[in-house]
Amino acid sequence: MTAPPAASSGIVIGLSAVVVAVRDGEVVVLTVRPHDAITDIASPLPGLPFGPFDPEGHRTFELALRAFVTEQTRFQLGYVEQLYTFGDKGRDAPRAEVGAGAARVVSIGYLGLTPKATDTQAPDTAWAPWTRFFPWEDWRAGRPALLDEAIAPALRRWAGDDADRLSRARLAFALDGAPWNEERVLERYELLYEAGLAPEAARDRDRADGHDPAEPVALSAALGEPMISDHRRILATGLSRLRGKIKYRPVAFELMPAEFTLSALQRTVEAIAGVPLHKQNFRRVVEREDLVEGLGRLDSETGGRPAELFRFRREILGARQAGGLSLPLLRE
Repeated sequence: MTAPPAASSGIVIGLSAVVVAVRDGEVVVLTVRPHDAITDIASPLPGLPFGPFDPEGHRTFELALRAFVTEQTRFQLGYVEQLYTFGDKGRDAPRAEVGAGAARVVSIGYLGLTPKATDTQAPDTAWAPWTRFFPWEDWRAGRPALLDEAIAPALRRWAGDDADRLSRARLAFALDGAPWNEERVLERYELLYEAGLAPEAARDRDRADGHDPAEPVALSAALGEPMISDHRRILATGLSRLRGKIKYRPVAFELMPAEFTLSALQRTVEAIAGVPLHKQNFRRVVEREDLVEGLGRLDSETGGRPAELFRFRREILGARQAGGLSLPLLRE
């Protein structure tokens, strides 16, 4: 990623967008491949939509974010909320490239939700499944085999006899019978980074080829696709926030069309949380929260038995504090 122009020292403020949609039952995120300012060659790695904040030209951070996302992707943002501020030294370039007078690039991350993964038609822009970047996060078909076959052994080698490291690995990745907590996406990614397993860790430590030659192919595949700069960390922050927020705010409906079946709603929540849900108990949760209204019509395009169509009762947002959707897990 090319940093915004700046003076030889000081702070440059940038804005990064985690834009999420659901396509064919899968959570997808909007990615871009920025061009080098000198060669005009697109980056081999994907990144998140990113742009500089101009304090003279932009009235607010959010307006600036919406403007540059539309410019880069030809895509209009809907729901938006601020995530976190990312300001680690050297986050925008490998350590060897960070000189004494280089500007510190601080990025403010945002989460954006949209009910449709609209094709942007913009060059070097694509919707990518979240599982490409965090394959260990998808438990919908059960515990991912790659956890025990590749990631767990690598973490145990890293932990060695260090009880604290081993305890953190067990809790984060549900090793040795520890329960899985779907909200700890960022914690898991940062642990892989600290252990030197995430590809970005090798790059940031100035390893020329960006990977460990001794790293097994199976482990490399299990660690997911890297992104430019610290964008995978920003993406992990967005997924953690979304997985937590669906339980206490009705944000899942920001990813739904105007009309939907309860099965489609359940598949969307499962895709976000990465865990399978109990069908009857999930429907009881939806009924208890009184967030949807039946339309008295059936969806004949489900491919099976026609199902009733519902709508989100958006008007309740102004009348009361609407809750989210708890996750009644499907127990094996």
